[in-house]
Amino acid sequence: MLDNIVASKLHRQGSVAYVSKSGGLSNELNNIIAMNTDGVYEGVAIGGDRYPGSTFIEHMERYEANPDIKMMVLLGEVGGADEYEVVEAMKKGRIKKPVVAWCIGTCSKVFPAEVQFGHAGARAGAERETADAKNKALKDAGAYVPTSFDDFDEQIKKAYTKLVKSGKHKPIPDVEPPIIPLDYAVALKQGVIRKPANFISTISDDRGEELRYCGVKISKIFEEKWGLGGVIGLLWFKKNLPPWAREFIERVVLLTADHGPAVSGAHNSIIASRAGKDLISSLVSGLLTIGPRFGGAVQGSADHFTKYLYAGEEPSYMVKDMKSKNVNIQGIGHRIKSVTNPDVRVTIMVDFAKKNFPNTETLDYALSVEKLTTAKRNNLILNVDGVIGVLSCDMLRGIGYSREEVREFVDLGILNAFFVLGRSIGFMGHIMDQKRLKSRLYRHPWDDIQYMMPDKPEKVK
Repeated sequence: MLDNIVASKLHRQGSVAYVSKSGGLSNELNNIIAMNTDGVYEGVAIGGDRYPGSTFIEHMERYEANPDIKMMVLLGEVGGADEYEVVEAMKKGRIKKPVVAWCIGTCSKVFPAEVQFGHAGARAGAERETADAKNKALKDAGAYVPTSFDDFDEQIKKAYTKLVKSGKHKPIPDVEPPIIPLDYAVALKQGVIRKPANFISTISDDRGEELRYCGVKISKIFEEKWGLGGVIGLLWFKKNLPPWAREFIERVVLLTADHGPAVSGAHNSIIASRAGKDLISSLVSGLLTIGPRFGGAVQGSADHFTKYLYAGEEPSYMVKDMKSKNVNIQGIGHRIKSVTNPDVRVTIMVDFAKKNFPNTETLDYALSVEKLTTAKRNNLILNVDGVIGVLSCDMLRGIGYSREEVREFVDLGILNAFFVLGRSIGFMGHIMDQKRLKSRLYRHPWDDIQYMMPDKPEKVK
């Protein structure tokens, strides 16, 4: 907990470094060192494995070379012989700073047979690996070694006090810690606070007096006429979109609303509705069809064009490479429209982007590819799905996203969200139309005639 961190002086730098076999006892070392010195500079627990990732001597030599560390603490244990490397380093003068050391496990000698303690490495295979033998060797090398762990704190205090009195170290002054709030679980247990029963969302918030979209009051959205594009910017991208981006999004929704009743998604919605399914089920049956064969060209074109553009490849290379892979360039090609009979929707979007977008790099690249493909066949034009896909990428670049972030959006499949939103509108129209038609089919034929010619019912009769 935070108050324990402050009590152990871990909120600021001390002058004592330690290395320990035990991770759990590191918490105790933090506390002991804080109570008897000016605090911990660094602490490492190497673990009690038989073959640990690092050794005592590696850290001790590192501490010796660090001028900000004034003394060292070593906490070893029964088993292994790593402590003897520290002993040799002290004897040869490679470690000159004061060392306080203790190896846990001196109780092992009272057992009649070898004992495996908790750690994998905590088992003495020879007299040399016992805790008593290692403690004696450390003491003979000049380390401060207590008679038991109970005296460990006294030896740390003794070594530190001697260091300060010698003038080799000036204690680091305490730093006033920042005000630390109570831990939530503790505060809740004490009854200081209560947890409100609210769902919290990063894009919408209805907890206050007024609904907010990404922090913007709903009244402001209406007063300033942010429109559908502005709301989508807040809820999808968490951004206050510029007017040109809002209008682009609304144009995309308008263009993708409906392509007639023959496309697979609309067909599925009509069939589900005629089968008596409810409105939502009918809508979903159409939306589930959206994918690479229906609606995927928006996503696919963004994927294909940005892949080659961001890689720095020329349009001619993209055309040749896709052909060599026998893969069609998504967003290119139309069954009816051609260079001589252009798609008005594409023209509208291209003109709008050229006049308003700050950057049209993906569109320009796609149009360059179109020149190459239409030279082979005049109907291999940039189609409406393709222009929506590439301009969506240019819009994202224009509102501040990097190329890498744009690719993330593309990889996540988010561009099909525009298609889903627009097509939902079109599908709803088909469903409602079928509901009306079905209700008429169960009327009397005469009623249908009256419905068709209500102004002359007698003559028709």
